[in-house]
Parts: sequence; structure tokens; C-alpha cells
Amino acid sequence: MQYRRLGNSNLKVSALCLGTMMFAGPTNEQEAGRIVASAAEHGMNFIDTADVYSKGGSEQMVGKLLAGQRHDWVLATKLGNAMSKKPNQANYSRSWLMREVDDSLRRLNTDYIDILYMHRDFHDGNLEEPLRAMADLIAAGKLRYYGISNFRGWRIAEVIRLCERLNVPAPVVCQPYYNLLNRGPEVEILPACAHYGLGVVPYSPIARGVLTGKYQPGQAPAPETRAARGDKRIMETEFKEESLLIAQKLAQHCETRGIKPGHFATAWVLANRNISAVIAGPRTLAQMEDYYPAIDVAISAEEESLVDSLVTPGHTSVPRYNDPSYPFYGRVTAAA
Repeated sequence: MQYRRLGNSNLKVSALCLGTMMFAGPTNEQEAGRIVASAAEHGMNFIDTADVYSKGGSEQMVGKLLAGQRHDWVLATKLGNAMSKKPNQANYSRSWLMREVDDSLRRLNTDYIDILYMHRDFHDGNLEEPLRAMADLIAAGKLRYYGISNFRGWRIAEVIRLCERLNVPAPVVCQPYYNLLNRGPEVEILPACAHYGLGVVPYSPIARGVLTGKYQPGQAPAPETRAARGDKRIMETEFKEESLLIAQKLAQHCETRGIKPGHFATAWVLANRNISAVIAGPRTLAQMEDYYPAIDVAISAEEESLVDSLVTPGHTSVPRYNDPSYPFYGRVTAAA
């Protein structure tokens, strides 16, 4: 396992971070236990969850599975997405942050969280309130660090500006959606993080499975896959004919190297000097074990050029690529 500094912090994290979104959902406790044990055996020390995953179920399962080894792990969780339909059980009011951190600590069976992410950006609220709350939670010993997730580049800069003005700790890490089918973060997000010293821990390096090559152009997706379920996010982002063709071209290249496409895709993300770790989000132990070889895959200059020829740097694989959970708002007309 490789270990890298998390941005300008002195924290060392494994290059692979165990994402637990599937825990307490498709992944039951027995399989989750095997995944965590395997991850530890392979030297992983970084684990990621969120309050909204299975509405607290993932945090509870993670807390149970880390019993007796809590200090061996850098434990990250997230908040901000709605935990109910009630108006004050989402977003970043001080009231909700203080309450939900206590609830996360209880579910995780721990007295501190290593990294707490603001899970998404809400443009209708002020940022000063959560930043002051993060500082107080750190001072209280409930958090060690905090981060931001799914924030655009200009909002990252605004967070840092406010932290400097308020004289409060700044975030140490950003969690964007980044892979070789979605190179948009290369335009603003990754440069902003590099400039301000934030570590970068992207999720879905294999583009929700598309970059494994398992989806064939012109064919219906196999049962039990995310695309077969009609998941809105994959259908509006990666699951386009052009993207499937790109994945097949990469698979053909990987065959000549004797490596798997998913290993290449994960290694490509890790080859970016701004990346601290990538999140591996397995549903099964077999999927977890399939991430480990990516650590030993080197990406050559010729392969960088190959990827650039398939997906233009700073762009997505298709113009109509849209993430419904984090949309672009487009033009705001004078009439609006």
C-alpha cells in the first residue's frame, strides 16, 4: 500500500480509501466485515462513510466493524444531505451540525471523527455559520479535521477566504467526482485545491463501473448492474454510447498490457500529483480485492496521450454529460 500526505496536513492516508456507501444496503454485515478485514490486511487505513448512507445504517455498521481497531483508521464521514423531510435536518445550520455530529459519533461508536465533510454545496445558505461550527467542533475534540465535497472551484476559494477572515481552521481535503470520463475538475477544482493546499480524494474512479468495460455498446446492461436498475445518475452521466465505446477502447489497450481496465482507470486517477487517495466503493469482497492491483499499475506518457485522445483534458466524455445530483444551472436571464 502507498501512503500519501492529505494536502498540507501532516496526516498520512492510504492511496485507496474504503468507501462504505453500500454498507447496510446491498452489502450486509457479514460481507462488510470481510471487506474491512481485507482492507486492513492490505494496509488500508482510510475509510469513508456518510450519515445519509442507509440513513445512518452505514455509520452504525462501520462503527461496529471498527471496534477494537478504531485508532488504526482515519475515519471520515459526511453530513448536509437531508436525513428526513423536516426543514432543519439537512444543510448547514449550527443547530443541525452540532446535533448531527453527536448522532454520527453515537452511530460510529467513537468520541471523535478524523474528517467531517460538508457533503454538498448549498448556494442558498451562508458559509460563515458552518465554518464557525467546524472550528468549535474541532476545539471541542469531536473533529480532527474537516473537508468539503462536491464544491465547485470558486466556492472552494470562497471557503478559504472566509476561513482566513474568520481566523478559523481551513478544510484539509476536497472530495470531487473525478475520473477519466469526467475531467471537468481539472479546470478549476484540482488547481484550486493545489493552490490552497487541500488534499483531493475523488470518488468513483471507475465511473460507476463503466470503465471496467462490463457494459457493451448497443447491448442491454446485465441484470443487477446499476445501469440495469435505471439509476438516474449513471444514466445521465457515464451511460452514453460514446462513453461505452471509450471504455471498450481502453479495455482493448489494457488487454495488450495484461491488466484489467478498472485497474488502469484507478491508477490513472492516482497518477495525478494532486490526488491524495481514491475512494474504492465495493459492494462485495471480490470487488474490493479487485482494487488492490491498481496500486502497482504505472501510467506511461504514451498512455496519458491515449487518454487525452479519448477524452479532452478538462472536459467530460460527451457534451450532454450531466449529474442530476450536482447540476449546472446554465444561464440566468435578465427576466429571471
